[in-house]
Amino acid sequence: MIQTKIETHDDLITALTMSGKPHDMEKIERAYQLADAAHKGQRRRSGDPYISHPISVAIILAGMGMDSDCICAALMHDVVEDTDIPIDQIRKSFGPDVAVMVSGVTKLTNMPLSTKEEQQAENIRKMLLAMNEDIRVILIKLADRLHNMRTMQFQSPDKQRQKSHETMEIYAPIAHRLGIRSIKDELEDLALRYLDPVAYKEIEEKLEMDKPAREAFIVGVQQKIRERFAEFNLNPHIEGRVKSVYGIYRKMYVKGKQFEEIYDIYAVRVIVDTTTECYNALGIIHDMFTPIPNRFKDYISTPKPNQYQSLHTSVLDHGTPFEVQIRTWEMHYTAEYGIAAHWKYKAGVSGKDQKGDQQLEWVRKIIESQQEAEGEDLMRNIRTDLSADDVFVFTPKGDVKTLPAGSTIVDFAYAIHTAVGNKMTGAKVDGRIVPIAYELKTGEIVEILTAKNGGGPKRGWLEIAKTSEARNKIRGWFKREKREENIAAGKAEVEAEFKRNQIRFDSEDEYKAFMDGLVRRQHKETLDDFYASIGYGGTVLSHLMPRIKDEYAKKTSDFAVREIEKLKTVSTGKKTQSAVVVEGIDNCLVKFAKCCNPLPGDDIVGFITRGYGVSVHKRDCVNAQASLRDVAQRERWIKVRWAEDTPVDFRSTLQILATDRDGLAMDVTLTVANLHVPLHEIVARGLKNGNAEVLITVSTQGREHLATIMQRLSKIRGVISVERSGK
Repeated sequence: MIQTKIETHDDLITALTMSGKPHDMEKIERAYQLADAAHKGQRRRSGDPYISHPISVAIILAGMGMDSDCICAALMHDVVEDTDIPIDQIRKSFGPDVAVMVSGVTKLTNMPLSTKEEQQAENIRKMLLAMNEDIRVILIKLADRLHNMRTMQFQSPDKQRQKSHETMEIYAPIAHRLGIRSIKDELEDLALRYLDPVAYKEIEEKLEMDKPAREAFIVGVQQKIRERFAEFNLNPHIEGRVKSVYGIYRKMYVKGKQFEEIYDIYAVRVIVDTTTECYNALGIIHDMFTPIPNRFKDYISTPKPNQYQSLHTSVLDHGTPFEVQIRTWEMHYTAEYGIAAHWKYKAGVSGKDQKGDQQLEWVRKIIESQQEAEGEDLMRNIRTDLSADDVFVFTPKGDVKTLPAGSTIVDFAYAIHTAVGNKMTGAKVDGRIVPIAYELKTGEIVEILTAKNGGGPKRGWLEIAKTSEARNKIRGWFKREKREENIAAGKAEVEAEFKRNQIRFDSEDEYKAFMDGLVRRQHKETLDDFYASIGYGGTVLSHLMPRIKDEYAKKTSDFAVREIEKLKTVSTGKKTQSAVVVEGIDNCLVKFAKCCNPLPGDDIVGFITRGYGVSVHKRDCVNAQASLRDVAQRERWIKVRWAEDTPVDFRSTLQILATDRDGLAMDVTLTVANLHVPLHEIVARGLKNGNAEVLITVSTQGREHLATIMQRLSKIRGVISVERSGK
């Protein structure tokens, strides 16, 4: 829902009272007073007083039944980040638990990170670490994000899309993992409103158009169920619901279904007292309505990873499909509030039950597997690990392994044990041999084939594995077992990538100085450690290259400035005649590039060399063009022009292609001599196709003079073409 009402202190008191939970109202009031004073004068983008935001966050948490410390932290969650109040003051006034929660939701705004992706990744990592210490951190963060999404209409379109992407990829999946369906569904719907507004409106209009008929249908079904259950002396709680907009969107636009083909747009929920009654209720439902084949799921005997339990079945009532969910009250609270339903607080001390521990296991796995991941890698891994879709696969002994959808044999092997993955030689699925890249499906029985001397994992497995757990175990093996090989592979990759990006150094010392800075930034001890990290896949060089190129460009720019100043200092002596004038520098040492041999009249450009003045190239020289396109080299190119009194002795090489015959070289020599042009070198060779190539180097007075020489040479008998060498 888009929120328009400004919630106040009185609304918070009402919410706390209606929650039915005992709260320390004096402590909550002190937290409110501190936050109200700290945010005084601050306003949101909507123009509302800023304090209305933490109040709304606290109200959402009160509705989830959270304790006093959590409400206090919610009220003060932006105080440390947005005001001058230090975390120590909160710790002193409200205790360590509240301080941990406030600190956990505070962003890392002062970290020197180069990209938004790195900033986001580190904030997510910090949040997960704090979440592992106290789950209430993430509950506050989810409530914070939910209220921000409810008021997203006041942000710019770019901000709306950016926050909606983040919500869909990080926060809604976290809510799903924690089993908090109500927050997950609302976050997804709100994010979709900005990510695909056309589709959102289309689905919303379809639902609105059918609203009267839909409500009548659901009421009618509920009444039928109630009457039939009464015959068996059962009095369940029955409620109806409509599938979320995003849930319908996924089936229509991701799975390609028509609106009419979605069987669970309508749903009826039957809540009973015991698990036995759940299965009895299922029998009654199947007796009343026509079951749709292959649409029954038993999440009671096989709960989802977030501990969700229910029986799901799709049935028909006079041709209209709908879903029935059957669960106990305990299962219902878990489905609605997830981990919050199993998290108990007494006397300010947090305590967890077994279900809470199970639900947090995935958090610990993510934290363990992300220790060395960086920026884009970390975000990609978290998105995979938080995937809302899972597959349930069995070992031959009947143990269930839950993996993200799309997981392969490699992921399954490492989910069993690191040693199993490292020794794997193949696999069977339902008794037949399959490739290790095979994508697993729910219900399959997978047997991993191993050998004592299997040789360890292959580097290609890193591309096959979908889970960060498997990828990190593979990298760990290469890190331990193949250090020398990793160093060599990493060094070769760096050299190849530097060559491709035209990153060059004039000396080993210069290269080492540049790499030392890179090694420090990557928190490695030595250059070999850095090479090894690239070799085993712990560091992805392509992700670092944009920053490396920026550093090299800055270094090159600084070099160009220093070199120009040096040239200006050196140029204070007596002037000497030069064919080229370097802009802004008198009496500069100039040399002509041999790759293109520029002549007076050519469009030219100058390149600042290291210690040898300025090298002059033709502007259309292949080497010059490549270097000018390179951001790192661009600063070293400067403007030059031909001097008015250009010296006459320029050497140029010509390539003559002609029909091979006796006396060809002599005719070329005589033609040059008749033009009174000094000939410095002549080389002739026969070609396999019956032609000959003659290369001559001559002195010329410039471009026009060279054109005359080329014209005369082209008139020699049998000459096919005369071209200037070094274009």
